Amino acid sequence: MATGWNFHELYLWHETGNAAGLFPPGLTIEPGQHFENAETKRRFRNLMEVSGLLDRLTPISSVEIDAEDLALVHDRAYVERIRAMSAERGGDASPLTPFGAGSYEIACKAVGGTTAVMDAVLKGEIANGYALVRPPGHHAEPEVGMGFCLFANIPLAIAKLKPVHGFSRVATVDWDVHHGNGTQAVFYDDPSVLTISLHQDRLYPHASGLREERGTGAGEGYNINVPLPAGSGHGAYLAAFERVVLPALRRYRPDLIVVPSGFDAAAVDPLGRMMLHSGTYREMTRLLMEAADELCGGRLAMSHEGGYSSSYVPYCGLAVMEQLSGWRSAVDDPFLPVFQAYEGQTLRPHQEAEIMKAADLVEALR
Repeated sequence: MATGWNFHELYLWHETGNAAGLFPPGLTIEPGQHFENAETKRRFRNLMEVSGLLDRLTPISSVEIDAEDLALVHDRAYVERIRAMSAERGGDASPLTPFGAGSYEIACKAVGGTTAVMDAVLKGEIANGYALVRPPGHHAEPEVGMGFCLFANIPLAIAKLKPVHGFSRVATVDWDVHHGNGTQAVFYDDPSVLTISLHQDRLYPHASGLREERGTGAGEGYNINVPLPAGSGHGAYLAAFERVVLPALRRYRPDLIVVPSGFDAAAVDPLGRMMLHSGTYREMTRLLMEAADELCGGRLAMSHEGGYSSSYVPYCGLAVMEQLSGWRSAVDDPFLPVFQAYEGQTLRPHQEAEIMKAADLVEALR
């Protein structure tokens, strides 16, 4: 079966303003470009076309999402606040999470893109799929948007599709460099969703993503955080997969695996201090595909999150899409030999010690 692909030009029209990285301009801050801008997503999509891979994918159109759908996860007052500001000139979901006019509708389309890809995977129409959506979603909590995220794309898709398809267990594997606090918050007491997050330790949100955050009530044990030391590279991430992610998936045996896919753990990202390269993302994708084949009929869906290097995100994204589709293009990552040669790409003892602490959490799964 084919690999699905969701993208829409409107995703690029979500406006985050002329901030200097994160901060709005003023008398002491010169206007610039917000970190979360359209360029990384545009260039990812463009490289897909140039490589020839885009023509080999199955286009997936977003499904319609309305306020009732958003209320499956989000507080209605929060949804209405975003809608009202979007209908005017935009505003902020929370400090440093700006959006412009029309972003409510665009964010709904992003939820709909994630939902459509997941739905097509569950129906067996595609083997796997990727939603290149914007704005991202893994930081959005039920009552507040944050970290550039307005609505919780993946949790909303899960909530909307669960009664349709009747699945009982979903696993999310978040490899964005920042902790997936929003996904964690939505499912913290829910054993039907296993949430796993690999992230730079206490990067963002600063007090979130600790190993001690394991879920509550019936969901206790079903939230696994793997906070990795800054400077972790290819070896550390693969060790985390082999010793935490894959054993957890095998114990849990999900009906579907979903990836909040951020490329900001790459070596040149301005908002992370990790050292991954396109080969790491290719290998993590391969491992998840094998796990999905073993556990849930190959059902694997991805939805785009962070990644703020416009020059490098496209090569990481292409590597993932080549692996998902099984087709290798003639495009080589020009950065790959440089980043592979960085000192520290192999697993270090202090990184291994943190990974083994997280590995102990897997025993709680049942």
